[in-house]
Amino acid sequence: MTRSFTLPMSHLQSSVLTSEGAEALTTESTEIAVSLLDRVSDLIDDVGVHPVSSNRASESTNPATDQLELSIVIPCLNESDTVGVCVAKAVRALRELRVEGEIIVADNGSTDGSQTLARQAGAKVIQVPEKGYGAALMGGISKARGRFVIMGDADDSYDFTKIQPFYQKLVDGADLVQGCRLPSGGGQVMAGAMPPLHRWLGNPALSFLVRTMFRTPIHDVYCGMRGFRKAWQQSLDQRCTGMEFATEMIIKTTLFRGIISEVPITLHPDGRVHSRSHLRTFRDGWRTLRFFMLLSPRWTFLIPGAILAFIGLLLCAMAIPQWSVGTAALDVHTLLVGTLSILVASQMGWCAVLAKTFAITEGILPHDRLLEKFSRIMNLERLLVLSLAMVGVGVALIGTVATGWAVGGFGALEYARTMRMVIPGAGLVALGTQFAASSFLMSVLRMARL
Repeated sequence: MTRSFTLPMSHLQSSVLTSEGAEALTTESTEIAVSLLDRVSDLIDDVGVHPVSSNRASESTNPATDQLELSIVIPCLNESDTVGVCVAKAVRALRELRVEGEIIVADNGSTDGSQTLARQAGAKVIQVPEKGYGAALMGGISKARGRFVIMGDADDSYDFTKIQPFYQKLVDGADLVQGCRLPSGGGQVMAGAMPPLHRWLGNPALSFLVRTMFRTPIHDVYCGMRGFRKAWQQSLDQRCTGMEFATEMIIKTTLFRGIISEVPITLHPDGRVHSRSHLRTFRDGWRTLRFFMLLSPRWTFLIPGAILAFIGLLLCAMAIPQWSVGTAALDVHTLLVGTLSILVASQMGWCAVLAKTFAITEGILPHDRLLEKFSRIMNLERLLVLSLAMVGVGVALIGTVATGWAVGGFGALEYARTMRMVIPGAGLVALGTQFAASSFLMSVLRMARL
């Protein structure tokens, strides 16, 4: 049986036996018993858990009769200065919302007594042995019984008493509700709450990239306060165990066409005194950028490859007839550079196709209609025919030069004329081989979905 979240306080107050003493004592004893049962339940629940992926969702989800309306999940690693304050604010928020809920502190190996302080403030503590911000959150979310989950850091920089807008947007149908601390999204950063490098460069730049690369409608990609439907989050099959967990959730929600809303919030100064921030500016910034690139074959491979292909074709088209640009005569050296650009462009294009095929097969990215159409039109057999044609033309060009060389008694070659045939011929042989090998690899990657 579920019950509305209440934090038993009567056992913290002295009771005086009056004329209604027997009745008051009975009520007081009942509340103390409930409190003790809650604490025993917390101790039983304080066992190590590992993050579970979405293909285990059915195993980690509790029965419907055990489901609550809202879970507040707080990752924690040595946050004794502030975790109690955060939990207390979350307790107050649940009371004001008048919903059935719970507070979970996902502890990632604290050694400063944070677990005890969180438990005393009214939270259920979950021990997550696997290290990392994302690992802690996935462990806590997997144990959450709420239909909705709101998460936030344990450093008291986020005000948990202000979660009502998050909850309301979730009730209204959003899959993910992202907080925004930056003024560009209506948020506010209090003095001293965010390092200048993060505020004016890191966060705006990464948020701009995520809007550009993935068309995500958010202004603060790194905000740690957000809400989401638990079922939706588990369906995303998140893989990142570090700080990229937060950006992975945003990007995948966009790619899988989830409903995203944004709530402006105020970022307060970090309340910690005896511990420091777990965020590492350059390391975590690079890991976030790297994750953007891994999840976007189009921007990482396809677009740069298309630019290189255009440059290469242009150079070859100008070098073969020996055009001049100003005082520069374009000859075989230009042709060689153009051929190299085309080869690299082809490699990058195939990397885009193969990376996206693998990501779709693994459920990392959603199905892509253009890729499906390409795969239907350019199947293995047609690609092999195209590969053989390129190799054949390349061998013919090289063979023509070799034949002329043999006829001339293997003497000196006319360098400028012969290289304009040898270079394209060698390039076509390389391209044909590359196409054949890549088409086989693409077919192997697609076998998992057949």
